[in-house]
Amino acid sequence: MNTLDARVLIREFFEEHGLVKQQLDSFNRFIEKDLQEIVSSIGGVKPDVEGLEVVFGKVHIKKPEVREADNSRHPVWPMEARLRKLTYEAPVYLEMSVVRDGVSEEPQNVYIGSIPVMVKSKICWLYGLDEEELVKHGEDPLDPGGYFIINGSERVLVAQEDLAPNRIIIKRGGTSTSITSTAKVFSTRAGYRVRIIVERKNDGTIKVSFPVVPGKIPFVIVMKALGLTRDQDIAYAVSSDEAVQQEVLMSFEEAEEVKTEEEALDYIGRRIAMRQPKKERIERAKYILDQYFLPHLGTRPEDRIKKAYFLADVARRLIELDLGLRDEDDKDHYANKRLRLAGDLLASLFRVT
Repeated sequence: MNTLDARVLIREFFEEHGLVKQQLDSFNRFIEKDLQEIVSSIGGVKPDVEGLEVVFGKVHIKKPEVREADNSRHPVWPMEARLRKLTYEAPVYLEMSVVRDGVSEEPQNVYIGSIPVMVKSKICWLYGLDEEELVKHGEDPLDPGGYFIINGSERVLVAQEDLAPNRIIIKRGGTSTSITSTAKVFSTRAGYRVRIIVERKNDGTIKVSFPVVPGKIPFVIVMKALGLTRDQDIAYAVSSDEAVQQEVLMSFEEAEEVKTEEEALDYIGRRIAMRQPKKERIERAKYILDQYFLPHLGTRPEDRIKKAYFLADVARRLIELDLGLRDEDDKDHYANKRLRLAGDLLASLFRVT
């Protein structure tokens, strides 16, 4: 391809997609998919009232509107928001059903707040208008959108460079530490981001750490808690190479007192619910593994086995790195980088609000 062809191709691309299509697509995905996924993952709330529960349903987002001093509401267009120093935002309603002693009442749409609206997105009043209609509403037809109007000022969410989610990144440990190699996975699901760290020490043992559970848990105990209880199954899940399997022996010896899935779950449960009865410790450990350990693979009990095989793959890579069978990953390589756009940033903010 010569220089002229490249220029033609670039010009055609920007004429068709514009400069901010990636931001608009990201925000539209947040509105159409991510919001509902976040609400569904939470499910509802249980107040401190016996037999009472509030269950969340569908999210409904109206087009931008403004509430006046007399409490009346009416649609607001971008130009009015600029002139009146308003925030161009849309009200969000959530279906809530009260469940009393197992009986669900009629769901109601409850106003839960407002979300700033990206100009030219699918819930913007300007979406789909032709040039004549845009001029009629005081807009520049060449304005690509992709920004927000906050208190009358146009604001842009700057994309953030970050490590790729759900990707295993391994590196060698420092010479002054007892850790020979480390793997990190930023497991991301519905605006929720969990950092999983797996380390291999110079004595051959492998440790796993993730939020909610304090300290580092032996690799074999986590595998058994996830459903792989036989040592042979764990060894073959890591690798069919005998040289790699031999490197797992120290991890088996470290966890030799924990033989069943129940014992492994109780081991984790004692870290997070120390003074609770055994049954409650085990249930708490199951909940933590489902919700906070590799959530991108699923949050159901049947997804634990997938998490076990994923964790085994992480262990295999660490061992192969120590054996010189693979190189460490370059976290600065573009293949291991991603840009967090407006939708992703808003999803993270919405989840913690």
